[in-house]
Amino acid sequence: MSHFNASALVLYSGGQDSATCLAWALDRYDTVETIGFSYGQRHVVELECREKFREALKRQYPQWAHKLGQDHLLDLSLLGQISDTALTQEKEIEMKQSGLPNTFVPGRNLLFLTFAAAVAYRRQLKMIVGGMCETDYSGYPDCRDDTIKALQVALSLGLDTRLVLETPLMWIDKAQTWQLAENLGGSALVSLIEEETHTCYLGDRQHRHAWGYGCNNCPACELRRIGHARYKGV
Repeated sequence: MSHFNASALVLYSGGQDSATCLAWALDRYDTVETIGFSYGQRHVVELECREKFREALKRQYPQWAHKLGQDHLLDLSLLGQISDTALTQEKEIEMKQSGLPNTFVPGRNLLFLTFAAAVAYRRQLKMIVGGMCETDYSGYPDCRDDTIKALQVALSLGLDTRLVLETPLMWIDKAQTWQLAENLGGSALVSLIEEETHTCYLGDRQHRHAWGYGCNNCPACELRRIGHARYKGV
C-alpha cells in the first residue's frame, strides 16, 4: 500500500540490499525508478541480475508492476580507473593499514548519490533510496548515517531543492534485511532474492548456496550467509 503520494529513485545494483530497498520503495511510493552504475566492478555480473530481478518483480507482484518506472544505467568507468581496490582490480581482499578493507572504493557512494540526485532533479523525484547500512557494514565510511545526512544537506543546497536520502537498512542487520524482504513480499520475495540477486565481490555465479550464489568466502558472502542462517534460525 502506498503511504505517500510521491515518487522515488532507488540506487539499485542488483544485489540483495538494493533489491530489498526496491521492494520497500514499491510498497511505499506511487512511482519508483531505478538507477545503477557500471564502474569497472569485478562483480559486473550484478548488472546482469538487475533487469532479471526487475522483470521477475513485475511478473510476481502485479500490485507493484504499474509502479515500476524507468531504469537508468550510468557509465562511471572513470571511478574504476582511478581506484586501486579489490572491487575494481584483480587483487586479494585484505585489510589495509588504515583499518579499512581494500574493497572500499573511495568516493563511490558519494558519487553514486550525487549522480542519482542529478537524475532525480531532472526526473522531478524527491526521494532517493539507498541500501547503505551502518549496523553490519564492512567498515565503509560512506555508508555511515552521518555521511548520508551531510550529503542530503549538501545536495539539497546545491540543487536548490529539497531531496530526501532514505536508507531503510541503516539500523538493521543482514538477518533483519532478509526478514524485511519476507515482510514486504512473503517467502516468494525471499526466494527471488536468493536466486536472482548477486552480492559476491568476486562475481561467482557458479556456486549456489541456500542464501544464493557466491564464492562463500569474501566479506559480502560471509555477511549474506550468516544473516541468512540467523534469519532461518539455523
